[in-house]
Amino acid sequence: MTVLITRPELEIAVKDGSVTVVDTLGGDYWAQQHIPGAVPLRPEEVAEKAAEVLPNRAVAIVTYCSNTACPNSGQVADALTRLGYTNVRKYAEGIQDWVEAGLPTETA
Repeated sequence: MTVLITRPELEIAVKDGSVTVVDTLGGDYWAQQHIPGAVPLRPEEVAEKAAEVLPNRAVAIVTYCSNTACPNSGQVADALTRLGYTNVRKYAEGIQDWVEAGLPTETA
């Protein structure tokens, strides 16, 4: 099971640039709104694109989805761990929680 990260912890990590954030919704969802600096990577793309999008397997990575009901963040986190990524956490509350907290987002 993937280790969780809280919103306050993620907010600090995003501000200081110590984490690579992965938006597991991807596509139009990522284009419309994502956590600043987040890279898109959907579950079905992990095997093909992970090495390109996330070349350093030791870097701190946080996956997120829309909210706690969305399984994508856990699926991507588990797949990355199986591929040898060693510092993967999940922001279970997702973009919905981030936005409701009034935190900044980006668009493509």
